[in-house]
Amino acid sequence: MKSRDWVRLFISTLLVGGISTVILGFMIRWSEYQSLFIEGNVVEILSVMFWLLGVGFIFSVISQMGFFAYLTVHRFGLGIFKGLWKPVQIILIVFVLFDLVYFRYQWFADADDRLLSFFLYPGFLLVFALVVAYFKAKETNKEAFIPALFFMIVVTTIEWVPALRANEESWLSFMLLPLLICNSYQLLILHRLIKKS
Repeated sequence: MKSRDWVRLFISTLLVGGISTVILGFMIRWSEYQSLFIEGNVVEILSVMFWLLGVGFIFSVISQMGFFAYLTVHRFGLGIFKGLWKPVQIILIVFVLFDLVYFRYQWFADADDRLLSFFLYPGFLLVFALVVAYFKAKETNKEAFIPALFFMIVVTTIEWVPALRANEESWLSFMLLPLLICNSYQLLILHRLIKKS
């Protein structure tokens, strides 16, 4: 792939992260920002938009760092594990999903919290990842399904760690959704850029 394609991927992912975070930020925290729109406070709305855009750029850069790290790890995995790389990825996916439920429950559950409520984010992550992996495999080949699933679940979870440690409900979804959008965008656009160049 040519260097200008990498630059195009970087800038477009940056924009995807920034714009999606602005939209999702207003949606997720609507109760906080609703009064600004009711009052018609344009200066405050614009300042919030620029703040959300900046945060979205940060999420996008985190996503891109994870993506390039994954591309390297994937090459190493293929070289070291050879035919076993696919089962290793499946084991890691299961391990990460289990940890998202078990460790969050152990660390953050209150006395009245039910274990079932801690399945919400891992379940959503799994469904989202399955959809993206399906389209990746459909657009390329069936061998791409497990690597795409691994990237969307394992790498996204690693990128999501700051929000997981804080465990504040609004930040969990506020960070996860832009990361998922950026990661799926990069995953689904990469083969098109390679084919084009």
